[in-house]
Amino acid sequence: MGGSSAVSWVWRQICALILWAGRWKVDGDWPQEDKVVLVAAPHTSNWDGFWMLMAAGYYRVKLRWMGKKSLVDHPLGGFIRWLGCVPVDRDAAGEFVDQMADAFETADRLILAVAPEGTRAGTLVWKSGFYRIALRARVPLLITVLDYGSRTVEVRGLFHPTGDYEADLPAIREKYANAKGKHRAKFSIADDESA
Repeated sequence: MGGSSAVSWVWRQICALILWAGRWKVDGDWPQEDKVVLVAAPHTSNWDGFWMLMAAGYYRVKLRWMGKKSLVDHPLGGFIRWLGCVPVDRDAAGEFVDQMADAFETADRLILAVAPEGTRAGTLVWKSGFYRIALRARVPLLITVLDYGSRTVEVRGLFHPTGDYEADLPAIREKYANAKGKHRAKFSIADDESA
């Protein structure tokens, strides 16, 4: 939603009510940056996206997420984009980092949520796509922790990539050391593999 309009205020109240009903809380201050790659972890369930969207609504922020191009190539495509989809051409999978960097370049404001695991299906290895997008787009990472142990969506602040992935990754993953996903066996802060 973003901004200070009456609509965003009402949406914030709705999101706060849903979070309260689900026994979730939010913690931390949302930064003033207009463009960030939001590190969305742990990601082990479809519910993760829902609770993250509710937290974003509470903070009056519109989250965007990557989706395959076919999701918007039909009459309802405009609605899918409105929901937050940033289309990616999967046929050019090796170029998705450049596609997302271009999206950052053309947007006035873009909060792009990326799960470092790349999937909720139990991949226990982090992929580097989230980092490479931020580096290529020259935007910071926003560390957010969706912890089912404490039922808290925590905003832990910005991390500015140095370009030395091997040095930066341990500092990023350390923020998730005690986090528990909905399906706890599916979340790990293990070494990455290419993405």
